[in-house]
This record gives sequence, structure tokens and C-alpha cells, in this order.
Amino acid sequence: MLKVKNDDSSIAADHKKRIGIARKSKKFSYPYTSSLPLVIDVRCLTANKMEKLNLSSGLCRTQSEQLPNTSYGDTMKSPISSELTKEADVQTLSRKSSRNQVLASPGRGGNSGRNTHIKKGKSAQLKFEFDDVGSGAVLSRASSASLGFSFSLAGFTMQPDELADLTPFSEDDIPEDIEAGTRSKFQTEPTLQIHLKFTEVTYKIITKGVASTEEKNILKGINGVVNPGEVLALMGPSGCGKTTLLSLLGGRLAGHTTGGSITYNDQPYTKSLKSRIGFVTQDDVLFPHLTVKETITYAALLKLPKTLTKQAKVKQAEDVIRELGLERCKDTMIGNSFVRGVSGGERKRVSIGNEIIINPSLLFLDEPTSGLDSTTALRIIELLQDIAEADKTVITTIHQPSSRLFHKFDKLILLGRGSLLYFGKASEAMDYFSSIGCCPLISMNPAEFLLDLANGNINDVSVPSQLEHKEQSENSEKDIVMSCKPSSNAVHEYLVDAFARNMGEEMKRKLVFRTSVDREMKSNTHCVKREWGARWTQQFSILFWRGIKERKHDYFSWLRITQIIATAIILGLLWWRSDVHSPNDLQNQAGLLFFIAVFWAFFPVFTAIFTFPQERAMLKKERAADMYRLSAYFLARTTSDIPLDLLFPLIFLLIVYFMAGLRLTAQSFFLTVLVVFLCIVAAQGLGLAIGAAVMDLNRATTLASVVVMAFMLAGGFFVKDVPVFISWLSYLSFNYHTYRLVLKVQYGHITSEFDGIKLDGGLKEAGALAAMAITYRVLAYISLRRAG
Repeated sequence: MLKVKNDDSSIAADHKKRIGIARKSKKFSYPYTSSLPLVIDVRCLTANKMEKLNLSSGLCRTQSEQLPNTSYGDTMKSPISSELTKEADVQTLSRKSSRNQVLASPGRGGNSGRNTHIKKGKSAQLKFEFDDVGSGAVLSRASSASLGFSFSLAGFTMQPDELADLTPFSEDDIPEDIEAGTRSKFQTEPTLQIHLKFTEVTYKIITKGVASTEEKNILKGINGVVNPGEVLALMGPSGCGKTTLLSLLGGRLAGHTTGGSITYNDQPYTKSLKSRIGFVTQDDVLFPHLTVKETITYAALLKLPKTLTKQAKVKQAEDVIRELGLERCKDTMIGNSFVRGVSGGERKRVSIGNEIIINPSLLFLDEPTSGLDSTTALRIIELLQDIAEADKTVITTIHQPSSRLFHKFDKLILLGRGSLLYFGKASEAMDYFSSIGCCPLISMNPAEFLLDLANGNINDVSVPSQLEHKEQSENSEKDIVMSCKPSSNAVHEYLVDAFARNMGEEMKRKLVFRTSVDREMKSNTHCVKREWGARWTQQFSILFWRGIKERKHDYFSWLRITQIIATAIILGLLWWRSDVHSPNDLQNQAGLLFFIAVFWAFFPVFTAIFTFPQERAMLKKERAADMYRLSAYFLARTTSDIPLDLLFPLIFLLIVYFMAGLRLTAQSFFLTVLVVFLCIVAAQGLGLAIGAAVMDLNRATTLASVVVMAFMLAGGFFVKDVPVFISWLSYLSFNYHTYRLVLKVQYGHITSEFDGIKLDGGLKEAGALAAMAITYRVLAYISLRRAG
């Protein structure tokens, strides 16, 4: 209730006389944290040019000791307060960024329980607005997160130069930040409306043991329908099948173990729908070393239609950043557990931004609020509501929402052990369970109550008497003296049967009834031809530079630099100015050459092994969204490593070569560098092939250790006469060919043969290394494609 304190009516009259009607609207705001009724002392508004505005000086006195002095009846005696009261009765509270009093979107009307309070206001701020008051309006808008209102004072005139002093307090100067509560309503353009319907959806997994095969049902006949403009929440305890159902509905999971019908505008799923579906995974799969702006911009360049120019795609990415309230952190790295970056809520919004950049008709989210505080989670759900209001269909799983979050969902599916326990309006869930005899005995969060039922936990929950009698009779038949409290299995069976009995038939009628989808909408569902967002060359270029930006931080870490330089210095000191005047000197220096061949074969293998296993989740997510061709990704990923991998060998050789006193000619130096480069490229190919074939770091590392050790032993330095039946291993070893080439470069001018190795030519060994580099990469690509 708005109260105006006016002890002297003459003061108010004098105030009106001095201050007229404002010619233009100006805003200023003050921090306001009290939840007590607001008391305004009109006398304070006559301060000299309002230059010293301060809450403590009496402009807004909200101290609790003032309240008893001004009763409602006293306030109504003042003419100013009477005017305020009249205008307050006729004016409508503006929600500015609230969706509760906006015209209902399809499927969102009729939920008055959610429209009883103001939401999405400016957090902890009380705003005074000097609006255009020619109409005599006094109370014009209300938007406070804590109080639920703000207001304009009319009937007072201030000079424009005096009003200009108030501009530093304008809300336009406040950067938008969703988590701080200053988020504006998210706006999206209209797109094709998609009605999603699923009937008797089942899914099972088959586990093959040593002696038997076991089938486990994950989903058991799930039904439901969700329309554009609605937010459907999938709720249930852990392991109940929420993520599985979400993946099935989003087209991310398929196979012979699925059953039932899933239709989109009465049409089955096809790959052409990928461009209309956004899917946000539970884990934020993002590159940690890219900034927020780079992450969303790369997604825009790869996802948006190739008919758009690069500038238009970048502009759209900037629009999404602004709409999501990420402008403050757009130049901050995403980060991970080892790299400091954005907060959890900002990271989740980046994940959402990556998907809504294409303006999808269907948006799926897997537990978008997990790990977030209640306020940030609320902002995320409000964001989803804004997206749904543009006639988009939003489906999200949620684990244990707060009561505020629960009441924001339009529809709810409650799962328990893979079975459907409830489907309908979220606002009617409590009424339904009360109708079947399940009620909370204490005040509790509705979501907590529903999860207790889904788990079979009936502590502080009343259950119907027939369920208790049934349990008691079963125990008496077995001569078991136990509590009459029903077991979790009995509760689960009762809830499944009750839903099938009370709402099952009604749901089937709704599912049988065909959605009011016209022929044009049906045809548009699949008329979009599957097209890539960029040409192959553009995809390669984008992924190439993205790869360099992401991995340059790891490559140029001080740990790696120290490792390379320290190893080079130690080798240079051990072989300091080594001579080649005698066979013993040659043999001694040959040990250094063999170590160089082994080191620059071993190092790249164990670096390349991690390439595909570490990026497997990202590759799976981006390929599922048809962001690029696998061939473009593979070639960009493998070639973007080469410039980075060739810099350290050059630094290494510059130190070792001259400290050890190797052949001091420009031709010999650059030929040695070229040979080492060939060895690195071949070793990288082997590492890529092993990593793509195994896709498990532990097994890949073990396999690579065995292979590299075998190649090293067959390299021609330790064993001179390799048995015939295993001599083929030497030709597969890049150490063998690299060692022979380095010997020819360094000692070809001294002798024609060294340790039984003819030091002539070298094209055969160079060709073998080049063939290995290509062959291993082809095998890696085939393995990667088979892995999906």
C-alpha cells in the first residue's frame, strides 16, 4: 500500500505551486532493500534543486519507527494522498519484463495461479519516473523484484537542466546482467510452430554377459503432447529415464530397442529436422580457452545458413550475446576446473546461446539448472519462458526445482522407474495426487512432494487407506509382523495404476485426436533440404583457426617450453662439441642422432593420442547438430596441429645442433630439420589412428607404449641383425627410417657405410615416412567415421 505523509497541507500546496508538470520524462533510481510499506515525506521533495538526494536525509524514509505515526485514515485526509489513492485504483501494474500479465501464448492461458504476483523486476531497486503526466496519471508502473512495484510522481515540474543532473542514475547506464536481476525480456523471431506428440514410447537396453543376455526396460509406455508456446518439464528421481526420454524426443537416440510413436506436426522424425531443433546437454560441452564471444560467433558461422554473409552471422551472434545478458563477460574465457572463466550460470547461458542462434522451433535442455543457485536457476527458467512465448516448444528435464521454478512450468511429466506417474498441467499436479489420496502432511515444496512419491518415500505423506489395508493383508497372509506402512514398490504400482485408471483414457483420446496442423505446416516440417551452414572450404577455415586459438594455450605452456629447452640443453652438454674424427667418435655421436629420432617420435605420438578422445563429446554434439562435415573437421584438426608442433622441434634443434657440434653447413641443418619434421608428421598419424580407434585414454596410452617401444627397438640402433621372421617390423618403424636419414645427412660426406647402413640416396626412407603419415591418417579418419 502506498502511503504519503503530509503533516502540513500548505507545504504541499506551495510545492505544487513551485513545481509544475514535467515537460519530458526522466528516470532515476535508488537502492531500496526494505520490504516495509513505503512512506514518502512530500516536504523533502522541495529540496534545493534536489542536488543532495539521499535516503538517509529523508527523501524516502522507510524506518519502521515511522509507520505507527501515519495511519491509513490520516493519509487519506491529504488531498495529495487522495489523488494518489484514486490514481492507484485505476492504473494497472506494469510488469515491464514480466510474462505473467502478458497476453497468453498458445497453451499458456488459464493459469491464474502463476499470474498473481509481479516477476522479473529490477532487483533491489525502487525507481521514481518523471513520466509524461499530461493525462494526469500518477501510478504508472510497478517492477521491483523484492517489493513488486515502482511508481511515478506527477504534478511536479522541474527545469530541464535540473533534471539533467539525474541522468547518472538512469537505468540505461546499468549493464544488463541476468544473474544480477537486470535482465530484459528475451526476444526471438517467429519460426515454424511444431506440435510434438509421443505415444507409448519405450526403450530398453540389452546387456550381454558371459553366459546370458539381460534386457532392462528404461522407459515403459510414455505418452504426452506439447504444443508451441509451452514449457514441458520432465521430472523424476535419478535413473528414472528423464535424459533417455529427452534424447528420444530430440532425435539424439535411436535404435532397434526403441518403440512407440514420436511425431512432429504429425510427421515422423527425419534428419531435415536437425536445423529446427536445439539440444542443450546437461554437461556444458565448451572449449575452455575460447571466450564467450568467440564460442557463440563460431557457432553462428557454422550453423547459420550460408546465404548470410559473415558480417550478418557475426551480427546475429552479437544480438544473442546481448539478449542473453552476456555482454559483461563476452571477452572472458569459458574456463573449466583448471582454467578460471565465467560463472556456472553464464556458462549455461552460453550453451543455450549456441543452440538458439539458429532460432529453433524445438528446444531441448537436459537439467539446465543443475549446479546453479536458486536465483540463477530462476533466471534460466524465465529465459526459457521468454523463448517459448515466441511460439517455440521447450522441453527440459529438471531434477529438484524450487517452488518458484515449479510453478513456472506449463506442463509436467513425472516419471518413476521408467513409468509415467503424471502428465498434465503443472498447476494441477497437486490437485490430482490429492484426488487419489496422496497429500503432504506438512508444508513442503510441491516438487519435493512429487519426488518423494516417485521414489516411494511416504514419510510425511498420507496415502489412501486401501493401500495400507492391502499391505496389511499381504503381511498377514505371510504371517509377517511388520508396520502397515506400504513399501516403495507398492506405492509405485499404485501410482502407475491410478494414473492409467484416472487419466489414461483421457490422454489416449487427446493423443488419438490429430493436432490442428494444416497441410502447409506439415509440408514445411520436412520441406527444408538438409544444407550445411557453410561451404566445405569455409568449414575447414573456421575449424582450423578455432583449433589454433583453442590449443595455443596448451602448446605454449611454460611446462612444455621448459621440458623442450631443458632436454635440449642437457643433450647439448652431454655431447658438447663431439668429434667425428674416428669410428668411435662417429659411434658416440650416432647415439645422439638416434635419441633425436626416438624423442621426436615418442613426443608427438603421446600428444596426438589425446586429440579425438578429449574432443569426443564436442564432436558428438556438433555433428549431431550438423554443424560441419566430418572430413572438414578431421583435416582442420590434424593440420592445425602442424604449425604448433613444428615450432618446438626447430627451437630444440637450434640448441642441440650447435652445442653438439653437428655438421655445420646450412644444407645439413635444414635437411636435418626436414627429416625431423617428417618423423613428427608420421608419428602424429600413428597417435591419431590409435586415439580414433580406441577412444579410451587408458587403453590408447597402453597400446601406444607397446607400439612405440617395438618401433624403437627395431630402429636399427640396439639390434643390428633382426631375425627374418620379424624383420618386417623395422620397415613399419618411423624410428628406423628417421635414423637412417639423419645418418646420411651427417655422415654421407665422410663414409659410404656406417654400421652396415649404406649412406647413399635417402628418397626411399623419405617416401616411407610420407606414406606412413598419409596411411595412418586415413586409418584414423576411417576409425573416426565408424565411431560415429
